[in-house]
Amino acid sequence: MEFNHVPILLNECIENLKIHPNGIYVDGTLGGAGHGVAICKNLTIQGHFIGIDQDENAIKAAQKRLMGFPPKISVIRDNFRNIKSILEKLKIEHIDGMFLDLGVSSHQLDEPLRGFSYQNDAPLDMRMDNRKTFTAKDIVNHYSKQELTKIIKTYGEEKWAARISQFIVEYRKNKEINTTGELVDIIKKAIPAKARRNGPHPAKRTFQAIRIEVNNELDILKDSIEDIVDCLNPEGRICIISFHSLEDRIVKKTFQKLENPCECPPEFPQCVCNKKPKIKIITKRPIIPTELELKNNPRARSAKLRVAQKIGSK
Repeated sequence: MEFNHVPILLNECIENLKIHPNGIYVDGTLGGAGHGVAICKNLTIQGHFIGIDQDENAIKAAQKRLMGFPPKISVIRDNFRNIKSILEKLKIEHIDGMFLDLGVSSHQLDEPLRGFSYQNDAPLDMRMDNRKTFTAKDIVNHYSKQELTKIIKTYGEEKWAARISQFIVEYRKNKEINTTGELVDIIKKAIPAKARRNGPHPAKRTFQAIRIEVNNELDILKDSIEDIVDCLNPEGRICIISFHSLEDRIVKKTFQKLENPCECPPEFPQCVCNKKPKIKIITKRPIIPTELELKNNPRARSAKLRVAQKIGSK
């Protein structure tokens, strides 16, 4: 299947990256290179674009789409959490900007065998990096009821988490759960009919929670933002698009901590901890898609873009 992914908030991302034509820019979630192509169009032959993705299909598609653009291009199969070691291998000390588009791509959702979608019956997988061995099947069949309830409630913000977990545990006593279709049926039976009449697909939140757990998405995000800021040149920018309230909260709180790191008690007349701000938050409120973009790409509906700039001058 061709790797199709419509870049979300594209113009807003390019505008906020403030691209210097000869600079070094990183897309940590390269995907099909929709944002990457736009970044490369703003770079000269002296510039350098680095694209990172852990998905094998994304890497192959991006390499084709980025051919022929002016800057030096490095496409790397890895996770953006390893940004410091990636740059070290490339012998790069600092970059001028980095972009992240969090969550699952349209291609991953639309490729049935990946098991990301509750709309198709497929093996329970949900790995963004198929080199890993841990899958959604392991979670559904081996996590305790308490563990399942915790991740479905926390990562999926699912009201019926405990009931869904109970139905999963009861079902697997007699038969291993192997497919997305089986899991969807279990979830539908667990959620009362009245509660299923309105709102999103009844399996949406549970699938989201399991995907986040399989790929360790939130912990990776928490660990990565400060590392990315450390890698930026003064005035370099970090742009992050999130699609989930927990992701957005992590980005927001981490940005706030980096902008105001002082840990002194409020009653202190002046700061004595000597922790200095690392960034300036550019977007006091997140940038969201326009009505026109939502009309053309409904999957953009929950997208939020937050931007910060490294403090200092060149």
